[in-house]
Order: sequence, then C-alpha cells, then structure tokens
Amino acid sequence: MAQDEHRMLFDLRRGRRKTAVKVVYAVLAVLMGASLFLVVGPLNIGELFNGNGSSSGEAAKPYEEQAERLEAKVKKDPENPELLLALTRAHVTAGNSLLSLEPEEEDLLNAVKQYELASSSWSEYLETTKEPNAGTAQLVAPTLFALAERSRSYGQVQRRVEAATEAQKIVAEQRPSLNSYSTLALYTYFTGDYKAAEAAQAKAAKLTREKFEREELDKQMEEVKKNAEKFQKGRKQAEAAEKAAAKGNKEGNPEALQSPTNPLGGTFGTGTGLGE
Repeated sequence: MAQDEHRMLFDLRRGRRKTAVKVVYAVLAVLMGASLFLVVGPLNIGELFNGNGSSSGEAAKPYEEQAERLEAKVKKDPENPELLLALTRAHVTAGNSLLSLEPEEEDLLNAVKQYELASSSWSEYLETTKEPNAGTAQLVAPTLFALAERSRSYGQVQRRVEAATEAQKIVAEQRPSLNSYSTLALYTYFTGDYKAAEAAQAKAAKLTREKFEREELDKQMEEVKKNAEKFQKGRKQAEAAEKAAAKGNKEGNPEALQSPTNPLGGTFGTGTGLGE
C-alpha cells in the first residue's frame, strides 16, 4: 500500500490544522466506541477479539493467511459471492485481531490495511448478491466506521460513514431489534440524513420493552442529533475552506477548518445502555 494511504485527515505538521485534526479524531473515536457498545454491549475489546496471551501479530496471522488463500480463489472466480463473503470476514477478523492486544503502530497500520481490503471485498460482494448476509454486515458496519479515523478528507469520512450506515441497515432489516435499529439511527444521524435517522429511531422505540428504555433512547438520540449537526457543520466549513484555499483565496477564514470544540461532549463514551 502506498505511503499516503496511511495519512491522517489533514497533515499534522500544518500548524492551524493540527487542532482540527485532533478534534475530528476525538469525534470518530467516541463514535466508534458508541457503535461498538450498541452492537456488543460493555465488553473488553481484548476479550471480544482474542482472549489468549499471544501478540496481536500472532493472533492475526491465521486470518491473514486465510485471506491470502481466499484472494487466490477470488482471482479465479471474481464473482463468487460466497468467496467474497468469506474473504471479507477473514480481512475483518485479521484487522480485529491486530487490535486485540495493546497494538503497536505497525499493528494499527496493518489493521487499517485489512479493513480497507475488507471494505473493497464487501463492495464487490454487494454487487454479486440481492440478499446480503446480515451476519457479515454486522461485522462490516463498525469496520467501515473504524476506517473513517484514517480517512484523508472529510469527503472520505462521509462516504465511509454512509457505507457503514448501509451495512447496518442490512442488519436492522434482517434482524430487527432495539439494538440494531438504535445503532442504525446513531450511524444515520452522522450521515446528515436526519429524516432517515428519525425513522430508524422510531422503529427502535417500538421495540422497547419498558417506558424507561424508550425515554433513554429518546434522550440519547436527542444528544446524538445535536452532535451530528455539529459534526456536519464542521465538515461543511472545512470543505468550504478547502475550496476557497484551492482558488487561492488568501482572505478565507482559517477558523473554518476547525470542527466545533468537543462536539460529542463525551456523551457516548460509556454507551447508551440499550439492550436487545
């Protein structure tokens, strides 16, 4: 993979953009924590992906080798949905394993590579089937969200969040539950499609068992929407500022490159507490 594939959202060495980059990463990190909690509940990530005492690299090796074998088969049969599905799972599992035990920088970069390969094979898989597999979609959705952290532009962040939302939509439609629809609502709010997000939230509300669950859902999603609006505002400001810079507008507002301070407010760092 080319070196620029691992660039951050903006070049950290550019003075006034450094703060904006950190803020965006803080947003996405909390988002990923929220989405992971919604899917699996409060769980140690090491326990989730790999509970033994081996290193991350060793844990990932079997899945990386499996992915290599599957890639060879896919080259011979590129439109085989079962092979593409298995390849996607292998790449996601390899990436997760690389992050399971105090990963080093090399592990992080390799995990990103595995996630990018998973994204690619998932896209190819979707072109070969009319009935996507919900189990794999549930693996892919948070994977695509994780990829947003290493995106090189707000546009790429947006596309990957939208792709994560589409994957989560497959899960919710095939496996409707409070958990799947509340996760879909969270993802969708951050795409900027608030009408669709509210529709997913309404479906989640219908699946609550107790009044307090519905109240908690409404409370959390109200905060999600506020933070999503801030995130979208920051994205649009950054895009406008970059367009102005591209046109050589030296009088453009440097502050437009920055996202709102602490846009998530730490609300979702501990999860929503919503169950199945």
